[in-house]
Amino acid sequence: MKKSSKSRVSRRVHEKMSFSELLEEYPEAADELFASGMHCVGCPVARFETIEQGASMHGIDTEQLIKKINMKINKRAKLKSRKSKKSKSNKKSKTKTNKKKR
Repeated sequence: MKKSSKSRVSRRVHEKMSFSELLEEYPEAADELFASGMHCVGCPVARFETIEQGASMHGIDTEQLIKKINMKINKRAKLKSRKSKKSKSNKKSKTKTNKKKR
């Protein structure tokens, strides 16, 4: 079965997720919420309200908001992965260098 070419962004965040779940799992999503005019981080309702409900109350397109959040999360995950790979390759090269010196 062929994957949809509509979006390469993996869907980690979804419209039925509460803001508290979102921010607990992906704190970097707060930047996107603030940029969209949603200051849900300090709102007591955020514990229970879904992204879909909050976006609707603020007149924000839920699908676009979720797409932006997922893109930010995926970008950060890719950066972490690259750093991790680079760190591992640096450790390997240091080990090889140390072995040659002996």
